[in-house]
Amino acid sequence: MEIFYPDLTAVREVIVAGWAGRDAADVQHHIDELAALGVAPPSDVPLFYRVGHETLSTAPVIDVLGSQTSGEVEPVLLRTQSDLLVGVGSDHTDRESEAYSVALSKQVCPKVSGRAFWRFADVADRWDEMVLRSFTAERTPYQEGVAASLLNPLDLVARWEQREGRVFGPGSLMFCGTVPTLNGIVRTESLTVELSDPRTGSVLSHQYAIRELPVVA
Repeated sequence: MEIFYPDLTAVREVIVAGWAGRDAADVQHHIDELAALGVAPPSDVPLFYRVGHETLSTAPVIDVLGSQTSGEVEPVLLRTQSDLLVGVGSDHTDRESEAYSVALSKQVCPKVSGRAFWRFADVADRWDEMVLRSFTAERTPYQEGVAASLLNPLDLVARWEQREGRVFGPGSLMFCGTVPTLNGIVRTESLTVELSDPRTGSVLSHQYAIRELPVVA
């Protein structure tokens, strides 16, 4: 399968789709779980968070403030001048600020993307079979699930376009939701994220390390 390496410095809009599960009952269960921890429920489902395009990073190391952050594997959808591409990334999030503002928690950490992408049309017919995985340091399994558990990226784009009243145009990039952790959210020194195609054995992968900056007053 052909691999593309688009110019991600051309991205001018970054959108993070939250609460993007396909099963409404599962989404509501997750909302209720977070509400019990003090996280306010979303105003809409799915909910689209805008973050600064300068937060997008393909670097092998990202800097975060303090120890209360973690990443999560997500499909990454990118509209270029000529194509719709899909890759893999991590919606790295500040968990401490998430308790009082999910939008803020999305903005304060880099949004990580791999450099390699596939043409979405090349995998669209088997998208639901795609597998999302992530691994913490020493390749300990952290997340695993199939794309069928999430809203289809084209569905997400259509919903975003309807709410925004404009098209998902060239230079737009969307993080398309994540799958559950295997044993709860944990802090890690590095994270590897993967999007794999079981039919062909093709895998898109990206690894990054997390450097924690001291919290000073």
